[in-house]
Amino acid sequence: MPRRTARPSPRADDSLEALATAIGAGDIAALARAITLIESTRADHRTRADGLLERLLGAPAAATRTSLRVGISGAPGVGKSTLIERFGLHLIDQGHRVAVLAIDPSSKRSGGAILGDKTRMPDLARHPRAFIRPSPSGGVLGGVARRTAEAVIAVEAAGFDVVIVETVGVGQSETAVADMVDLFCLMLQPGGGDELQGIKKGVVELADLLLINKADGELKAAATRAAADYHAALQLLRPANPRWRPPVLQCSALDGTGIAELWQTMARYRDAMTASGDLAARRSAQARARMWAEIGDALLERARSDRAVAALVPSLEAEVGAGRLTPGTAARRLLDRLFGGG
Repeated sequence: MPRRTARPSPRADDSLEALATAIGAGDIAALARAITLIESTRADHRTRADGLLERLLGAPAAATRTSLRVGISGAPGVGKSTLIERFGLHLIDQGHRVAVLAIDPSSKRSGGAILGDKTRMPDLARHPRAFIRPSPSGGVLGGVARRTAEAVIAVEAAGFDVVIVETVGVGQSETAVADMVDLFCLMLQPGGGDELQGIKKGVVELADLLLINKADGELKAAATRAAADYHAALQLLRPANPRWRPPVLQCSALDGTGIAELWQTMARYRDAMTASGDLAARRSAQARARMWAEIGDALLERARSDRAVAALVPSLEAEVGAGRLTPGTAARRLLDRLFGGG
């Protein structure tokens, strides 16, 4: 009887190449697996995710790929999911492929998240030219997840030319999304009593477009007043880009009015920023900022896993807690120990 020889297992590089190829061919199942890999916190998965992303960025199609990254934020109840579904279906009718990366808040106790965005966008979720991926925030501040920017790379490689990042939706602190998209849209609702927030520097200041939703029925007049108030407030702020002054639009996600104008405005922004070179410069600056953020995270992880640092932590925490040492001094001592300076 002939002796069986063990079949060699495929190399990790080969499997990553196959996964990257499948994503480039538009395989949705492969895309979902890739994002799961990208979001994993395991060290071996992190290494594989880095290898996959390098292949996606180095693919021949990456150099000619065009897309628009849109961040959408707003307080709970403003109608983000309803708007995104209506807007996404409109884009598909215009011939686009739409990916939605929706971020849900994670529980501080269990770490879990509801991840119910697909149920709030049933028609868009079923469409073959759409992809919706809910992800937990994982306790990351700013309304996004830690690996959202890398997930954007994956969905663009799969051929989605409009990528929408929907933030958690908790209020004025959701500014992180503005650092990973081309256009940041802030949704507001009429009659909320927060029209004067437009003069505060914060999330409003970072918006490239303000959108007053629920401009229908009894709230139509209130929406018109809110739009006027925000328009006046924006005149007091210096625009982030001298070639674009953020407009204030009205829409109704419920009946679809204003959706076509919303896309026309976004397309006008994309064309203007592309022609001026500002879009490429913005993406480049965002990538450099993410690199330094990764360096900070990696240093923190290394400090926590270093035995010499771990031995020093209890005494320093006790000193800080007792008020005998400032947190800054304690931090510098830990870094000195980590890098051999003390």
